[in-house]
Amino acid sequence: MSRAFYNYTITILNKVSFDPELFHKELEKSYKALLPHEKRELEIWLQKFLLQKPRLKEYLKNSPVFSKQEIFKAS
Repeated sequence: MSRAFYNYTITILNKVSFDPELFHKELEKSYKALLPHEKRELEIWLQKFLLQKPRLKEYLKNSPVFSKQEIFKAS
């Protein structure tokens, strides 16, 4: 994967952030496709993004995929 895919992922996640279910779906898809270092970058981005979107944060906390991730410790 190139850096372009990571940037595309961020763009898509920003655009679908109005719908928690769609955001979760797109986040799962992109998380599976990214390289390990890109996943870490996405987690850092997500921590900052979730500070602005508490509704998404609550939705993702209930997700079996992301509930145990480090992303919720700092946000």
